[in-house]
Amino acid sequence: QVQLVESGGGLVQAGGSLRLSCAASGRTFGNYRMGWFRRAPGKEREFVAAITWSGGSTYYADSMKGRFTISRDTAKNTVFLQMNSLQPEDTAVYYCAAGTNLIRYSRDWDYDYWGQGTQVTVSS
Repeated sequence: QVQLVESGGGLVQAGGSLRLSCAASGRTFGNYRMGWFRRAPGKEREFVAAITWSGGSTYYADSMKGRFTISRDTAKNTVFLQMNSLQPEDTAVYYCAAGTNLIRYSRDWDYDYWGQGTQVTVSS
């Protein structure tokens, strides 16, 4: 049973930073890609970033490049999302996901497992 548990969300002022964590368990993830998505109030869930578990190749939504950094610690089975220069429009529930589709990575259905999400709120 794969489990993904996010943590690290919270309330931060505009311009601040947060680091989200996703603890993965239930199997080995060597052939997986891990992703972060977010859903803002009243909007559809959108792709944020992804990383291949084995090689560490990273992928970002264009609007996140330069502000967000995805990384992983294979020894701890944990994926991170470092978010800098946060703005009120970054307010959303952030979700961690895992999937074996190593060709596509930015769509919901590219992933097989999802965490419960962690709330990030950025105040102006």
